[in-house]
Amino acid sequence: MDRFSRRGVGARLAAAAALCMALAGVPQAARASGVDTVRGFYGVLLNTMQNGPTLGQQGRYAQLAPVIQQDFNVGFMTRLAIGPDWNSLTPAQQQQVAAAFTRYIAAVYAERFDNYSGEQLQVIGEQPTAAGVIVQTRIVKSNGEPVNLNYLMVQNGGYWQIADVYLNGTISELATRRSEFSSILRSQGINGLIAALNNKAYTLVPSRS
Repeated sequence: MDRFSRRGVGARLAAAAALCMALAGVPQAARASGVDTVRGFYGVLLNTMQNGPTLGQQGRYAQLAPVIQQDFNVGFMTRLAIGPDWNSLTPAQQQQVAAAFTRYIAAVYAERFDNYSGEQLQVIGEQPTAAGVIVQTRIVKSNGEPVNLNYLMVQNGGYWQIADVYLNGTISELATRRSEFSSILRSQGINGLIAALNNKAYTLVPSRS
């Protein structure tokens, strides 16, 4: 099985979102708290879902990619996912692998959140942690089943960004990626990891620019 295959988050998200928010995102000044960032990201994601079939895979990617770059601290995530090997990379390699990871994340979201069927999103609140804050959300599927999806937020440049996602409050997306990255790094090195991320993104969104 492809080590980068989709791992479902348990539910698609739901809530009303203004089209202007989806197209332009929420200004960074509005991301004054972790909750603000998550709500802004969900606004874009939800609009993308609601228009998913019309947008198609490439259109969803184009709409989500700049928001992923804004609302996710991908540099932080990439460094933690790679682990100690990060310090042995050249600045150019660090930049290349972070860019590839950004493309991969955007492609996965574009593929995963492709339509909307009446789910509901509840932002419960945020809780301080040693690393930053945890934004707690509950996603209620169309059949009424609730799924907890929490976000680790870190402050960067004066506003809060997503640094990890926890399914059911405990399953770390970043820990999963670290295991996958470690396997590729051992067998193929950093260039192999960069190629794997770019190839997967291209496979999910073959016509992306």
